[in-house]
Parts: sequence; C-alpha cells; structure tokens
Amino acid sequence: GGAHPASAHVRVVRRTEHLASSGTAEARQVDPAAFVDGSDTTPYAALLVQRDILPRDDVQPFLAAAAARGIRVVAEVDDDFFTDSGRERLARAEYDPDRLASIDALVRGADTVVVSTPELADVVRPVARDVVVVPNALDPEIWTAGPTDDDDDERPAGEHRVLYMGTLTHAADLELLRDVFADLTTADGTPIRLEVIGVTDEGGADWFRRVEVPDGHYPAFSRWLVAHRERWRAGVAPLRDEEFNRAKSDLKFLEYTALGLPAVVSDRPSYAVARAHGAVAVPDDAQAWRDAVRTAVDRGRADEGAARWIAEDRTIGRDGDTWRRVLLG
Repeated sequence: GGAHPASAHVRVVRRTEHLASSGTAEARQVDPAAFVDGSDTTPYAALLVQRDILPRDDVQPFLAAAAARGIRVVAEVDDDFFTDSGRERLARAEYDPDRLASIDALVRGADTVVVSTPELADVVRPVARDVVVVPNALDPEIWTAGPTDDDDDERPAGEHRVLYMGTLTHAADLELLRDVFADLTTADGTPIRLEVIGVTDEGGADWFRRVEVPDGHYPAFSRWLVAHRERWRAGVAPLRDEEFNRAKSDLKFLEYTALGLPAVVSDRPSYAVARAHGAVAVPDDAQAWRDAVRTAVDRGRADEGAARWIAEDRTIGRDGDTWRRVLLG
C-alpha cells in the first residue's frame, strides 16, 4: 500500500518507481515465500532487498533460491549495521538482535550491496562481495516547491524557528544543540527557537519545541514539509564524532535546501561534499554554532549554488545511471 519506512522511500521505492515509469524496467514487490517455494516463477533480472525486510530465518532460503535460478540479489543498506559501536547505537533505537542478524546475513550473501556513502562502503566492503555507492537523491515529484499552506500552524509570533528532523538514531546528536539554542537570539533580540520533528521521544524542553506532523508515510510527510516550509528560517544537522555517524549521508542538507532553508551542519565527513556546495559546516564549539545559526537565520534562504547543485546532480533522474546499471547491468 505504499506505507514503507522513510529509508525505503528515499533509497529504493522512489528510485524504482522512476525506473519503472521511464519504461526501462518492470518493477514489482516480491512475496518471499512464493519466490522460495517456486510458485512465483517470474524470470527476474534482479532481486532488490532492503535492510531487514527479510526475517532472519528467511534470508538463507531466499538467497539459495535466487542462486539456483541464476538471479542476482542486490542488497541495500544505508547505515552502519556492522561495527560494534554502530550496533550498540541501533540497539538503543530499538533494533533487536534478529533484525541486525538479518541484515548481516543478507549483506554477506548478496551479489552486490548498494550503500549511500564512500565511508559506509569502507565499513561494508570487508563483509560483502561487491559494493557500489549510490548517493542519496531527492524525488522531484515530492521536493519541488509549490504553494505554501500555513493555515494550521500554531506558532508563536515574535520568534524565528530553526528545524531539526530525523529518526530516533539521532537522539544523542540532539544534545549537541542544548548550549546552542539556550537563550539564543538574533542581533535585535528576537528569540531563535529550535523545532524538532522526530529525533527523540521527549515531548520538548525549555530549549526546543517538538512539532507533531500529521500522520502519513514519507511522501505525505515530505509534501507537508514543503507546504509549511515558510515556518522555518534555517535547518540544522548536528552529528557527534562517533564511528556510526561517519557513515551517515548528507540527506538532511539536500532536504533542507529543497525546503529553501540554509543548512548548518556538523563538520563531519558526511557533509564534506555538501560543504563545497553551500552547507555551513561547523566544528564542535557551541559559540561557533550559535554564530552560524544566527547568520543562517538572518539570511533565511538556501544558498543558490546549493539549490542549483541539488537540482542538477542530486535529483532522481538527473543523478547519473548507476542505479540502473547496478540492477540491470
């Protein structure tokens, strides 16, 4: 029914839909049980499996059935599921051991593994047969700016708002912003308020406000953000200097820029390319972050060069042919 996790939409679903709509390939969801027992006799060119979609005990029978029929299996992962520190962090975000074991078995047995960053490729390469980097890209059907809709915004007047959004794996990163946004104001004294979507189970604090987004899977969520983009003056993406974070992608920079927001990010390998295209990368210093956020809020709009780069190089359909070649040769 299309209600996939956000990571599936970003990395797999949106790209596959574009591949199918272009007429290059026919794409369908596979019933793993029917494939393994032979009742699904479709002569697939490739089977694309994302993360832990296969239960742990089903991975080996699925791989064996594909090998027996000469069908390539392409695995897709977009996080560090393999180092000890990565597993510990994911466990805190409710990844149980069976989910992690499923991913490990899939990656070890797949013909090719697709990852989102060179740093993640370095982590995966020792356990995989073949690794290909396909950087994240945005779906233009979702992230192209249209009319705004602020009718349902309940936001206080007399303040500027900064957006931070992410999954629960970023709860520890949020703490980096505590000293940044405490009593932060612009030069004229206007308060700057951090608004958080996702990231933490906390309901809010004296230094940030939690924003509840109407229920909906990733396309609906993204369209809601686009429609309400004038709510914020900037976006932030902090990352602790941890092994798990070194494999993270620059997706937040892409999304903030698509919303028309200047992006302030941690100076980490994840944002090295983004820094060259308009992201403001800040070291681990609260005062440097406060200054950078003030400057971004004063500007209030995305870097034009960044927006152009994303439209030309990091948009699905304009970001090269790697995805098609990985699946179809």
